[in-house]
Amino acid sequence: MNVPQLAAGERCIGVSVAVPDPYCTQLADGRARFGDPEAGHIPPHVTLLGPTRVRDDDLAGIDEHLAAVAAQHHAFTMHLDGAATFRPVSPVVFVQVVDGGAACSALVAGILAGPLDYELRFPYHPHVTVVQGVDDDLLDAAEAGMASYTATFPVTSFCRYEHGTDGVWRPARTFPRSYYTVASNILGIAPEPGASSNPCLGSRTVLARVFRRSGRREGRRGRRRAESWRTRSR
Repeated sequence: MNVPQLAAGERCIGVSVAVPDPYCTQLADGRARFGDPEAGHIPPHVTLLGPTRVRDDDLAGIDEHLAAVAAQHHAFTMHLDGAATFRPVSPVVFVQVVDGGAACSALVAGILAGPLDYELRFPYHPHVTVVQGVDDDLLDAAEAGMASYTATFPVTSFCRYEHGTDGVWRPARTFPRSYYTVASNILGIAPEPGASSNPCLGSRTVLARVFRRSGRREGRRGRRRAESWRTRSR
């Protein structure tokens, strides 16, 4: 991931769809297991805006723009299925977005139409990175190990992240904020008992856990689903 150099009064932001638990935990643990040194720094996500340098004074206007974009788009369902790679162009293995990609592209178009002037290095391709920038044998292992991975979840918000001086991407604000209300009213989907109302905050918890190198899963449901996925991927 290319992070720009910052001057005084600047910060680096990104905008993404956060992957909620239990999938967030599964993907974060997978990234660590396949040897990606960024596993404890980047929460599982679908990028809408890559690392972008902005002035602190412009942040309020940027947030107003992102809130307006969020209000103009409906919630949708995202389905992840199987692994693919950007090799040989880029040493990346990712989980494919097979449903919800068009909605992500529409969000990207709206985000880039405002004050965020970001030049895409490649044509936009929504995905969830599994591992990046490691040796070919680890890339091969990740692509094979995630070949049968699948996940489906509602997308009712996106998050603005900020890149810390310690290299960790942390959620700073969610658009829109009313995750439960939008999910129930638009999708008719009730959040799972015990799930965080904010998927961005959930990813923060997962990152802290991965950063401590703890392999524990929280809750019986997360353990059962993770074990089921491991069984399918063997």
